[in-house]
Amino acid sequence: MKSKGKFLSGVSNVFAKYNLPLILVIVFCIFSLLLPKSFPTWFNIKSMLNNQSVIIMLTLAVLVTIATNNYNLSVGYQVGLMHILVVGLQVNQGLSWPLACLAVMAIGCFIGLINGLLVSRVGVSDFITTLGMGEVIYGISFLYTGGRQVVGDLPKAFMNIASNLGNVPTLILIVLVVAIVIFIVMEYLPFGRFLYFIGANKKAADLSGIDPKRYITYAYVISGFITSLAGIMLGAMMRVGQTSVGPDYLMSANAGALLGAVCFKVGKVNVWGSVCATLLLATVISGLQQMGAAYWVEPLFNGATLVLAVAVSLTAAKNRISKSKRLKDRSIRESRQGG
Repeated sequence: MKSKGKFLSGVSNVFAKYNLPLILVIVFCIFSLLLPKSFPTWFNIKSMLNNQSVIIMLTLAVLVTIATNNYNLSVGYQVGLMHILVVGLQVNQGLSWPLACLAVMAIGCFIGLINGLLVSRVGVSDFITTLGMGEVIYGISFLYTGGRQVVGDLPKAFMNIASNLGNVPTLILIVLVVAIVIFIVMEYLPFGRFLYFIGANKKAADLSGIDPKRYITYAYVISGFITSLAGIMLGAMMRVGQTSVGPDYLMSANAGALLGAVCFKVGKVNVWGSVCATLLLATVISGLQQMGAAYWVEPLFNGATLVLAVAVSLTAAKNRISKSKRLKDRSIRESRQGG
């Protein structure tokens, strides 16, 4: 009985840590059986990866700020402005594509800096700050475009950002590089650990000599930079600038980041959990659409998933804290008994 209990406990622990990748495989297999001619093809897989590259990038941008227990609700509006500018600066202002990309990156960092200063220094709520900034950015998008598409001839080198390397989408390779860099920073460098520490207990971090205001500002600047990269990718993929594009990405990005906290590092947002969560959502939506689901399924599914992700993430975090407290209490009792 004890061995059986240990086995079940081991299986439960494995599933708790790797649930999203396992569910992703199961869901993919189910849709492959239901749609054998269209779903498991390399064309469909490549299309999903290509389409989700921008969302994964935005998920990573959101993740950095959530690690400090602050949200960034401006990413959807920002990616909309960034993709408009990276196209418009080339078409309307005549900049070369590298200069246009650098300008967009600088603007993204500046937007992140404003968000960070308002949240950390002025003390405005992260929700109010980033939601308000998002509306400002949305207004600037309309001001720049006049409500019209930004269309024109773009250099082939710029459009190649959204091409293929061999038979693999270049965009997903860019995302993979960025994800690896963020993973290393968040998991192995002091900077990432400081962000997690601030998110867990800002006062304790401050007493430990970590300046929460500075690192929260840094987190928003990094988030703005990653969002600008997503905007460049989106511009290369669409090859036009549209004011209507952007806000729809907000739900998916936050849902992916929060849902990712239920695996790998349970109760904490993490890179590979977020990537798996985003791919899982994309797989479900793609399968449902190929089975003839109506157009309203995607927003309904993303909204419901975001609410579920927040609930599950909070529950997982509470369980982790509770477990840590129980282990600490047990250690204290054992040390007293030993004494």
